[in-house]
Formats: sequence, C-alpha cells, structure tokens
Amino acid sequence: MATGGNAIRGTRVGAGPMGEQDHGHHADRLAVSYWDALGNETVRYFAAGIAEDEIPETIDSPHSGLPAGRDKENPPAVAKTEPYKTHLAYVKERRSDDEAVQLLDDALRQLRERRGQG
Repeated sequence: MATGGNAIRGTRVGAGPMGEQDHGHHADRLAVSYWDALGNETVRYFAAGIAEDEIPETIDSPHSGLPAGRDKENPPAVAKTEPYKTHLAYVKERRSDDEAVQLLDDALRQLRERRGQG
C-alpha cells in the first residue's frame, strides 16, 4: 500500500528546512505609545536611531479617529471644527457694508455703460 501524501504540502517554495525559526534579522526599533481622549492606546514603532524631534507628538488614533498624544494623563483635545461658510460669508468678513455698497454701485455703473444706458 503506497502513501499518496505530498511531503511539502503547505510550505512555500524556497522556504528552507522545516521548522526554521530564523526569518531574517530584525532591526532595532523603538516603541512609542499614544493615547486618545477615550483612553485607547496605539503603539507606533520607529527606527532605534531616530532623532527625538522626528517622532511625531500626535497622531490620529486608528480606533476612534481622535487625535492621540504621547502623554497618557493629558491626551490632546479634539480640535474645534468650524462650520461650513459660504462664499458670501467670506466676502462679508473682508468687506465692510460701505465697501460693499461702493463695489455694487461701481459694478452697476460699468454694466449700464456697456449696455449704453449710462
């Protein structure tokens, strides 16, 4: 009775000897924890030789979408979102009522001149 099994079933081609534990050299790395306002912890890994000023102070938490900081006791506050403004709202911020009246009068005068009504 012959066995019809395949000795390499479930292994990758070129994987090396069965049971090999060493899958290459792991570079030294630094684990940095971040916490959001809900207390969720997120760990990010950076190269061990990275300068401290290159490690970000805040990230966006993948758990909640809130900003997360490195200080567990004082996580960053949620940034206040400004409501949507229309184009007219932005114009009103830049112009006074007197300037608006003057601009409108100038535009109407130019329009009337082009139409021959001025």
